[in-house]
Amino acid sequence: MSWQQYVDEHLMCDIKGIHLTAAAIIGQDGSVWAQSSTFPLFTPGEITAIVNDFAEPGSLAPTGLFLGGVKYMVIRGEPGAVIRGKKGASGVTVKNTNEALIIGIYDEPLTAGQCNMIVERLGDYLIEQGL
Repeated sequence: MSWQQYVDEHLMCDIKGIHLTAAAIIGQDGSVWAQSSTFPLFTPGEITAIVNDFAEPGSLAPTGLFLGGVKYMVIRGEPGAVIRGKKGASGVTVKNTNEALIIGIYDEPLTAGQCNMIVERLGDYLIEQGL
């Protein structure tokens, strides 16, 4: 299965008629492995800050998580494994694997819990595969 298929078929999957707003699989070096057509244009510094938060949990909390220039308030995650952000009725989940970041962005009516489930399930699978 190609990386794009993981994005298209697993991250952007349909749940009761709704789906993530945008999704991507990005290497920890900031290279794009695959992304939805709606994924925002991000800066290398934004990805570096996310990777650094996995190494030093809590480093994003004071400044927020930025992705595509949008600031998300960092909320409860799993140190070293998952970062979650919220901005009004939307949010983001980032799952850290051995080699990549699995990122899902959602807007209502999709819920934070649904986004977490989609992103973290794929991330856990890739970790099991050694990726």
